Amino acid sequence: MSDCLFCRILAKEIPSRKVHEDELTYAFHDVNPQAPTHVLIVPRKHLAGVAEMDKTDESLCGALLFRAKEIADSLGLTSYRLVFNSGAEAGQSVFHLHLHLLGGRRMKWPPG
Repeated sequence: MSDCLFCRILAKEIPSRKVHEDELTYAFHDVNPQAPTHVLIVPRKHLAGVAEMDKTDESLCGALLFRAKEIADSLGLTSYRLVFNSGAEAGQSVFHLHLHLLGGRRMKWPPG
């Protein structure tokens, strides 16, 4: 999708600070971090968000979660938050499915 920010990052049209890359996912540091460690993990397949997933995307969701665990381990994080925002009212601002990995400080609960 030519107008999707994350698709353009995946196509290397826009630079990013890569953390991980494989055949299903790409992970990079958020340009507007909300924690000392803030990594975005995106599928290579364009899906606007969680609501657009179907049964064929089940393994992709598992890959995103497992990739988050591997990245957290590689960064030495023992505690972290994983967040999917689904829809504009939930705070989603880029409409390409992505998982936020946040860590490096004590997280407030409830968030916000």
